Amino acid sequence: MNDIRLEKKIKRMLSLPIWFGLVILIMGFVGHVIEPKFDVAYASIVAVYVIAAVAFYLGSAYFLRRQMVEFGIGYGVLQKEILSSLDTPYALLDQDAKILWVNKAFAKLTEKDKSYHKGICTIFPDINKDWLSKIEGSNSKKSVRYDDKHFKVDVQKLTFGDLLSESGVTEKEITEVFYSVSFYEDTELVRAKKKVKDQRLVAGLVYIDNYEDALNSIEDVQRSMLTAIIDRKVNEYFSQADALVRKLEKDRYFVIFRQKYLESFREDHYSILEDIKTAKVGNEMDVTLSIGLGIDGETYAKTYEYAKAAIDLALGRGGSQVVEKHGEEINFYGGLSHGTEKNTRVRARVKAQALRELILSHDGLVIMGHRIQDPDALGSAIGISAAAKALGKTAHICLNEVTFTLKPLKEMFTVEKGYPEDLFVNNAKIKDYVTSRTLIMVVDTNRPTQVECPDLLSMGRNVAVFDHHRQSADVIENPVLSYVEPFSSSTCEMVSEVIQYFPEEIKLTPEEADCMYAGMIVDTDNFLTKTGVRTFEAAAFLRRSGADSGRVRKVLRDDMDAYKARAEVVRHAEVYKNCFAISVCTSTDVQSPTVIGAQAANELLKISGIKASFVLTRYQESIYVSARSIDEINVQIIMEKMGGGGHLSVAGAQLKNTSLEETKKMIENVLSSMIEEGEITV
Repeated sequence: MNDIRLEKKIKRMLSLPIWFGLVILIMGFVGHVIEPKFDVAYASIVAVYVIAAVAFYLGSAYFLRRQMVEFGIGYGVLQKEILSSLDTPYALLDQDAKILWVNKAFAKLTEKDKSYHKGICTIFPDINKDWLSKIEGSNSKKSVRYDDKHFKVDVQKLTFGDLLSESGVTEKEITEVFYSVSFYEDTELVRAKKKVKDQRLVAGLVYIDNYEDALNSIEDVQRSMLTAIIDRKVNEYFSQADALVRKLEKDRYFVIFRQKYLESFREDHYSILEDIKTAKVGNEMDVTLSIGLGIDGETYAKTYEYAKAAIDLALGRGGSQVVEKHGEEINFYGGLSHGTEKNTRVRARVKAQALRELILSHDGLVIMGHRIQDPDALGSAIGISAAAKALGKTAHICLNEVTFTLKPLKEMFTVEKGYPEDLFVNNAKIKDYVTSRTLIMVVDTNRPTQVECPDLLSMGRNVAVFDHHRQSADVIENPVLSYVEPFSSSTCEMVSEVIQYFPEEIKLTPEEADCMYAGMIVDTDNFLTKTGVRTFEAAAFLRRSGADSGRVRKVLRDDMDAYKARAEVVRHAEVYKNCFAISVCTSTDVQSPTVIGAQAANELLKISGIKASFVLTRYQESIYVSARSIDEINVQIIMEKMGGGGHLSVAGAQLKNTSLEETKKMIENVLSSMIEEGEITV
């Protein structure tokens, strides 16, 4: 009410001189028209008016100033009172996230009064200086939890001028930047959303990885009993989630349950994976399961598609694990044990026929492996090119950097020995050989970010993938042919096996056989790791094709500098948790430091008590991690947590924007975390 009266007074004081001025102006105009002599008297009137107006404004200036100050003070007090009595919790923070002022609602919520000037992170850990400093623009929102309540936090970045009317603090207390924080409770909304989410359906596919092999290992009369035990275990496990379980085929199940049970499955680490191995009726072979779960699809059909993609990924990673697919997000559980090698060659025969038809239906091939290729990548590429040559097609191998290990292998394929000059082509020229009728063949990797020339994946109409590494979430999309066999020792083994099933009798030259044999030797560490029956059969085929172990041994020899560098890595290795060897390759005077790191990781496994080894190498502004194990530790899972991948006993990662010391600390933290969570037993 007082504000309204003040407004009227100010209007009246400002408008009166204006109205008097208009009246005098009209009088002067009329007087001039009627009697020109009136101008002298009019001038006197104007002078008197100006003096009176100036005196009036000077006399009222003090009154106006006093009234405006009183109005401003009253407005500030009113605004502060409104904020103080506001039902919404409100706080004012300085640039260090310390509390300057809080209203009554905030004090009631947190039981902290206006004298509490510590950091707000002591009350709400998610609201801290680091997060506030990253706010872009004038405001930001965040969800936090306090006790059993959920809040939506609205943070506004303010300056000194914004605060004078709302804080009541003195100028000495004010720093350059402030943050006003408002808390809006949305506990009921969060609970309602969670309830709706919990009721959504999860679609699952459960496959028995080695059903036929397990049944074939026991007598006929025991097979029905083993099947019944497996059925009971699967049904009992999912019955705790009130799930619907239906058997699709003899070794496949379809499962539906509500999403609220997911957390309980995760907490027990999907114990069905280990429990199913206890299904015994005389079978020596453990039964293993793979489970693919589709979560939160827009429709039931989409959820089922997620489940199918998840089970394919689980099988591609070797089985005995659970894969959850939630949109683009993929989570892995299990997969810690070594899978069982498949003795059947049906799949290899099918892939051989498919590869043959693909090669015949294209004008030529472009073959590429991963960046910084190793003998396995080069050997498998040579094997595919030999198959293409036998079918009358030209093949080019994309190869950029030739390491010390790769150089003698590459030099075996010269023009003098009958090989085309453009068999090996670098990135700058390889694109000239690609048309819509060219088959892009990827070997020894299934990740698009690791191939020698990523642009080729989008240039060719058809892409085929041959690899022995376990698949991760980042895979080459929509290949026309994908043969990923984690049980194989190397891609060279896979290619050796496949080309034997071509109707055409493919005659490998001694150079081609040596190169593929070298790939197998390197990836198996001289047939000491990841070897099975099919590994030695593939090696026997290569020996029959002309491979000579003596020549290969000479080709793979190290120079003195490389040998010394590897010895230095082993000598400076540190043992973590009494069973993990961690070392750093610092040599800069060798041609292939990443190869030295991988070889040193293998050497460290020869030390008694070492379950896994990790060697770090800085190369081309990146940190390369080579991880190796024998049988107790799955290093692929460890490397996946660092953004890498690989095989159960041979894996690696490439890290950018980090140092050797930071990477070493990261490995130690991952190992400690996995030990605490029971994923690793030491």
